Amino acid sequence: MPAEAVRALPAAVRHGFFPALVRWQAEHGRHGLPWQGTRDPYRVWLSEIMLQQTQVSTVLAYYPRFLARFPDVQTLAAAPLDEVLTLWSGLGYYSRARHLHRCAQQVVADWGGIFPERAADLETLSGVGRSTGAAIASFCFGEPVSILDGNVKRVLTRLLAFDGDLAVGTQEKVLWALAQALVPATPEPADMARYTQGLMDLGATVCTRSKPQCLLCPAQPLCAALAQGRPTAFPVKTRKLLRRTEAWWLLVWQRADGALWLQPRPARGIWAGLFAFPVFHSVADLDAAVAQAGGQPGAGVTHEVLRHSLTHRELLLQPVQVPWPHTDRTPPAAAGGGRWVGPDDDLAFGLPAPLRSWLLAQRRVAP
Repeated sequence: MPAEAVRALPAAVRHGFFPALVRWQAEHGRHGLPWQGTRDPYRVWLSEIMLQQTQVSTVLAYYPRFLARFPDVQTLAAAPLDEVLTLWSGLGYYSRARHLHRCAQQVVADWGGIFPERAADLETLSGVGRSTGAAIASFCFGEPVSILDGNVKRVLTRLLAFDGDLAVGTQEKVLWALAQALVPATPEPADMARYTQGLMDLGATVCTRSKPQCLLCPAQPLCAALAQGRPTAFPVKTRKLLRRTEAWWLLVWQRADGALWLQPRPARGIWAGLFAFPVFHSVADLDAAVAQAGGQPGAGVTHEVLRHSLTHRELLLQPVQVPWPHTDRTPPAAAGGGRWVGPDDDLAFGLPAPLRSWLLAQRRVAP
């Protein structure tokens, strides 16, 4: 099926889209982003990982700070994971930070500290998928490989009026083949980098989800969806993201000196590896834990609920602040222990953004 779809590509699209996009990017694309204008694979890789499911405006605040602390792959590989998570705090999707750290260690251990040049080799690294590997290879080494992230899927399905259901794996394979067929066999490295950037820019600024600016698009004369008068009908994806609401009760143990207890989250799942208050899924479970530790259930202060949106769920976070009843021991915690954090202690460790904000807010209102 992919081969048949490629053979059916109109010649005007197959030969005209690449040069049109290269010209457009040179004149109208984005050029001032801090990770542009470099062929350093470390910097490109870092930006690509940060930009996954995160807006450019958010990444702009994190990218320079991260580079200042970890200027190269060797420094990142040698750093403690907790320090990496600390700098990542607020960017979300924390598995990216763990993969980032693991990938840096792989590059140092398996590749002598030098990123591989081929997309196929880059894909073997932790957290580097097919599209990310292609982006690094095309930007840094001029390899003629196409990217296919979410924005690019939208651009290409509209360009081709591709009505295959992308919820079906075989249809995504067809789109990958079509994306690659649009790339010349031997482009100039500078053109390959500009084309890759152009795909990103077009999807982010012109071929947007709900209000595409078709009059400004360099592919307007070639776009099958526009010719059909229905650009927003693409891409087709029948499987919808299921979101659910989940209540988390947070047990905020407070020591007599005002310090609060935080402990690492499990290695898998939401906020994996970050420090957080002990989590319970009902107030009854929280009260039972308080009683088991020798505290007084119901004697704590119940704070305002915090709402935190994730891709697949909405978290309702209910902090309950309870006096710690002991002076000679710490709360029970899973492997990895925990730490007391005083009112004046530095919060320079891995914390989920909503809990960091809550802690800072509590410090502002404390007498």
